[in-house]
Amino acid sequence: MNLELTSTLEAVEAETEGVLRMDESAFRAFYEQTSTPLLRFLVCSTRRADLAEDILQETYCRLLTARVPAMDDRQMRNYLFRIAGNLVRDRWRRSNDELPSEKAVEIPAPASHLDRKLVVRQAFDRLKPRERQLLWLAYVEGSSHQEIAASTGLRSGSIRLLLFRARRKMASLIAKSTAADPEMSQ
Repeated sequence: MNLELTSTLEAVEAETEGVLRMDESAFRAFYEQTSTPLLRFLVCSTRRADLAEDILQETYCRLLTARVPAMDDRQMRNYLFRIAGNLVRDRWRRSNDELPSEKAVEIPAPASHLDRKLVVRQAFDRLKPRERQLLWLAYVEGSSHQEIAASTGLRSGSIRLLLFRARRKMASLIAKSTAADPEMSQ
């Protein structure tokens, strides 16, 4: 009887080897630390709160069932964002929704300097998903180039150029919006 129990335990351990092992309190602390920034990132990426919440849940489920080596908190956070980014891309691939093209959205000239935030948000929404993801991770989350590479699956050496291009495109979109309103340029 002990032999059977031992072999069963060994089989379960072999099956769960590499699976992220986290007790409930550790998961709760990790979730409290990462859920808000991840949800903001997903809402920004998907532009839909309901879809962002679905992807958030799926991201944590996949994190908990993934077969991964031991990681520190920063690596686990990067891995979490990478899962989320992959799920967002998978949803776009499966959906019939096309991403809005640069010419599809017309940004009206703002009425006053108080509308700068709106102009920035509208310009941000006109960026491609990858550009939004990179800018969000770099400037909202404060991630380094190496952390962005780990989160996105891109090469670390590519991040600098991709961020430069995304910033330049964002600046161009904002400049086009503010060109019609001289008060915004001040």
